[in-house]
Amino acid sequence: MILDLFAGPGGWSQALRDLGVLDMGLEWDPAACATRVAAGHGTLRVDIAAQPTAPFAGWVHGLIASPPCQAWSTAGKRLGLLDQPLVHQAVADLARGIDDRARLLTACRDKRSLLAAEPMRYLRALHIHGGHPEWVCMEEVPDVLPLWRQYAQILRSWGFSVWAGLLNAADYGVPQTRKRAILLASRVRVATPPDPTHAEHPEPPGLFGPSRPEWVSMAQALGWDWSGTVNTRGRRKGSGGNEFSVEQPSWALTGTARSWVLRSNSQAHAAVRGLHEPAPTLFFGHRANESRWAPAPERRRELAVEPHDPRMRLTVAQASLLQAFPADYPWQGGRSRQFEQIGNAVPPALAKQLLAPHVGHTREDFDLAA
Repeated sequence: MILDLFAGPGGWSQALRDLGVLDMGLEWDPAACATRVAAGHGTLRVDIAAQPTAPFAGWVHGLIASPPCQAWSTAGKRLGLLDQPLVHQAVADLARGIDDRARLLTACRDKRSLLAAEPMRYLRALHIHGGHPEWVCMEEVPDVLPLWRQYAQILRSWGFSVWAGLLNAADYGVPQTRKRAILLASRVRVATPPDPTHAEHPEPPGLFGPSRPEWVSMAQALGWDWSGTVNTRGRRKGSGGNEFSVEQPSWALTGTARSWVLRSNSQAHAAVRGLHEPAPTLFFGHRANESRWAPAPERRRELAVEPHDPRMRLTVAQASLLQAFPADYPWQGGRSRQFEQIGNAVPPALAKQLLAPHVGHTREDFDLAA
């Protein structure tokens, strides 16, 4: 089997399904489990930190792990950075078969920090029983990269080829500049990151690689037509108003004009992106209802739009598309829980590129932009 630890709502699973492969996802959060089940992904609702590893020995072909990022993310208090020495100690101990998690957990400032050491507990158990996986894929926020490098050193001593580094999801067709720390390991091939399929600026074909289209913009991902025009009178009866191409700044309240931007939250330092750009990294949590469309700064005085107009909220379907899921993906739970799942998920378009070589696919086997 392919075992997916901290499987969430199904980002890795959706990618594997697109590649013609199924996995078994271990997840504790009830809303994420409900979403997985509704989407038809194999799911076991378990506490990964308490789950015995023996039942999986000898059965795991590939191991995937995306531990919860809240302790490390810039969206939270980042207590995981303070706990990092404890997590490194836990990984080193577990690699040697020493389970001192209970003692280390009492010293952690954020109890979720130590979950980043759990993949090593599974890897060690699979390794010593001779059922070590053929490959491993792990993903986390950028600040976890030093921990992934520790994993890499241990896995190399066990006979794996390993690569660990940072990748930008926008380079792989995701309409979002989402940077993540990635670990790729294999016992049967050289582990290398996938070649980017997109670039910030279009690249023509050359001697050393194929052409790469421009990053996917929010407008492209949302299917908003750039070929039409907008009238400043909107749908009101009567003549008048001015026509503007949706490729240019508009004076009208419309979702297809460049005068509208996505603001990630209500804080002063919130990321703001135009529709012709990829979205910033999406995270929601308790700020789920603060992600909204807003007039671009140069048009704010011309547009009479209340800053908290509910019509300007980013919808679940839009957030799903910006995270490279289908618009009709069956997110379960309340609105805030749905946004939380979307923000924490691995974008399937990125996961697909990472997983393809390990399940027998090459770049030519599937649509790189899908």
